Amino acid sequence: MAKSENQKLKLLYIAQILKDHTDVDHPITTKALIEQLEKLDIKAERKSIYSDMECLRQFGMDIEYLPSRTEGGYYLASREFELAELKILVDMVQSSRFLTKKKSRELIKKLEGMAGRHDASQLQRTVYVGNRAKAENETVYYSVDMIHRAIQDNKGISFQYYEYTVGKELQYKKGGEPYLVSPYYLTWQNDNYYLIGVDEQIGEIRHYRVDRMKKIEILKSDRQAQELFQDFDIAEYTNAAFGMFGGTKTSVLLECHNSLAGVVIDRFGKELPIRKADGEYFTVRIEVALSSQFYGWLAGLGSRVKILSPETAVKEYEAYLREIINLYS
Repeated sequence: MAKSENQKLKLLYIAQILKDHTDVDHPITTKALIEQLEKLDIKAERKSIYSDMECLRQFGMDIEYLPSRTEGGYYLASREFELAELKILVDMVQSSRFLTKKKSRELIKKLEGMAGRHDASQLQRTVYVGNRAKAENETVYYSVDMIHRAIQDNKGISFQYYEYTVGKELQYKKGGEPYLVSPYYLTWQNDNYYLIGVDEQIGEIRHYRVDRMKKIEILKSDRQAQELFQDFDIAEYTNAAFGMFGGTKTSVLLECHNSLAGVVIDRFGKELPIRKADGEYFTVRIEVALSSQFYGWLAGLGSRVKILSPETAVKEYEAYLREIINLYS
């Protein structure tokens, strides 16, 4: 009797059945496996199954056999990702702001495929993240990949950059004129991707929200101003740029209540020198971009923090607070 064309795919189908249908709680008997293969027009005998399992083990699959007359059988003992790891990845995808709902569903479906059929239902989770709207721009997913390619190939990029008006209408900055940027880093801050690079027209380091970039093109020209990034510390840069808003980078001395030690460490890291001022307060010197975002962070800490220097920062913060107070006068 001639063998079917599917017979050549026997090992591949066995591997797929083990991945999709088995785990330690759901082994498959030799008889059931033979029946599934027959539905695929593949002939198999009990003796050949033993040989096939050994081939798959040699290939690297972790296949175990559970000896039992009623509930025994073969199962895939370990996978590339454990169920707990897949749950974390699903939660990250579902709560990610830069992914659209459609793209999130597609990625989660692929992650479910990496679990067995019996565990896939546990990945259908609902993660609530307060005040977080999903992105509407499907192209962000591909923009990140394109920027990575430009960085790897040492090429510049061009793109249009936009913002929203009060009427929720898209409005291009610079009248839609393309930005020419040498890309160096992608960073994830405040639930958004940011590109850090050099504006080739002014020769300075700038950052841009990737979801606000349109019509990205990789240029033929190489990146410029690489010397600006010789001693660049991306962690220091992102910590200084509160909310990724620009501003004049300044050394600021703060006096903080001891209860804020954890807040300061979370924001600026354990390496930051902290000096005790007295029994209740400590001082800390930070490098930050003076901006409304920074002053808003200070205001959220209330009377437990005070700017000691420089005087320019003190005056700006006073003006910031006074402007808010005047709204309610």
